This record gives sequence, structure tokens and C-alpha cells, in this order.
Amino acid sequence: MTLRVLTVDDSRTILAMLHHTLSNAGFEVLQAEDGKQGLDVLMSHDIDVVITDINMPVMDGIEFIKNVRASGQYQSLPILILTTETSQDKRDQGKAAGGTGWIVKPFDPDKLISVIHRVVH
Repeated sequence: MTLRVLTVDDSRTILAMLHHTLSNAGFEVLQAEDGKQGLDVLMSHDIDVVITDINMPVMDGIEFIKNVRASGQYQSLPILILTTETSQDKRDQGKAAGGTGWIVKPFDPDKLISVIHRVVH
């Protein structure tokens, strides 16, 4: 079974890097450029894991995660936060919102793939 990953980031460069890394690892990749668009994609596809940035326009990553968790069907969906943020306060906000894990940009492709396998299985 091919895992379907939703990546949510306002940086086209990061989206391109994630798409390259994840598709080469055998994942199906869907993408969104902000939290609102991410919710739309999530609601219309079966997603196995989400990777989201925090700092985005329209709807930031924290609000996106809160909205995802507010829907009962997504309580156990793994949500990885991929961000440049390193402060403990932001980490605490991400965890409180329902984030599953925290990865600091720039990401190591092998570690990212390993984390995805760990949180999905």
C-alpha cells in the first residue's frame, strides 16, 4: 500500500523539496500552500500523514492542526510539524494543538522518511 502524504507549506521551494524526497521514497504526495487549502485537500482525500509548516498566510500551522483535530475522524492522523521555529514556546503550542512530531528545517531526507514510517506504522 502506498502511503499518501499531505505537505502544507507556503514555500514553493520546500514543497518542491518535499515532493522530490517523498515521491522518490515511494509516497504519494499531495500539497497545499496554507492551512485552509490543506484542510480542503485533507477533506477530499484519504491521507495517511500530514507534514505542515507553522508560519503561513491565511491559516497558520497551529490553527490548521487545531482544525484537523477538531474533526473526530482525524484524531489519530499523524501530523508532523516541519518548521524553522526552534523555541520551546512554539513546540509547546504545536504539541498542545495536536502535533505528533517536530522537525526543524532544513530537513534530512532520510530522517524525515524514517519518522514518517515510525508514526504511520
